[in-house]
Amino acid sequence: MQNKLKQDDEREFSFSEREFSFLAGLVSKHTGIMLAANKKNMVYSRLVRRLRVLELRSFSEYCELVQNDAGGEEMGNLVNAITTNLTSFFREVHHFEHLYSNVLLPLAKSASKPKRLRIWSAGSSSGMEAYSIAMTAKYALKDLSAWDARILATDIDTNMLDIGRAGEYGSEQLEKIPEPYRSDVNIVDNGERIVMSENLREMISFKHLNLLEKWPMSGMFDAVFCRNVVIYFDKPTQKILFDRIAGLIKPDGFLYIGHSENLHNVCDSFEPLGHTIYRKIR
Repeated sequence: MQNKLKQDDEREFSFSEREFSFLAGLVSKHTGIMLAANKKNMVYSRLVRRLRVLELRSFSEYCELVQNDAGGEEMGNLVNAITTNLTSFFREVHHFEHLYSNVLLPLAKSASKPKRLRIWSAGSSSGMEAYSIAMTAKYALKDLSAWDARILATDIDTNMLDIGRAGEYGSEQLEKIPEPYRSDVNIVDNGERIVMSENLREMISFKHLNLLEKWPMSGMFDAVFCRNVVIYFDKPTQKILFDRIAGLIKPDGFLYIGHSENLHNVCDSFEPLGHTIYRKIR
């Protein structure tokens, strides 16, 4: 306890349990993300930068600012700061192997018309997941000019969406992209950055979406990636979200979720096909 008190005393700003509970309640109300008590230090570290930028003197002032934020601008900044954006190219590589073999190759071999592909990357973060999908699709389908192929990439964090639209990343990410897919990656700034090709960027639509609010999509998807998105949602919210997602996936279409997530007692519209891969059955 003494170590904890000393740690709190050494902080630039005090951060009370009441202030944490208030902010956690706002985040839950607007995003569905549940911030447990053990996330207090994380919330402090994410928001202390906002206090500095806004030249505020305390978290109490910040709480008051967000509460009176009629335009919602600071609420957006709060959500951007809190949401977790851990991602990389071809993360959970078995998902992309399954996508290639069980979704894309069968479509490529099919004689049916029109040649249409729709994939949703929900919680796309900085866009690396969506670009990984696009690279896999381009490699499998070969001649994209013959296809109506679109990838929808959504996220609640507007800053991450801007990064995705630009398609520019640090060169350290290149090693995570399989060699056959690198023809659509341009190395710039003396090897400091990589930029996704125009062909890939044209395949992807980056859109802001709060999963708790109205969804504008009406068409059906061949596959949905919803990975590490619902880990902070409670079970009732997860059930609602996965039931809604199921309604947007074609019969026998696929859902890919995060390594710490599962649909057991959450949604019965899918059957498991292996680790975190599901097929729609109803």
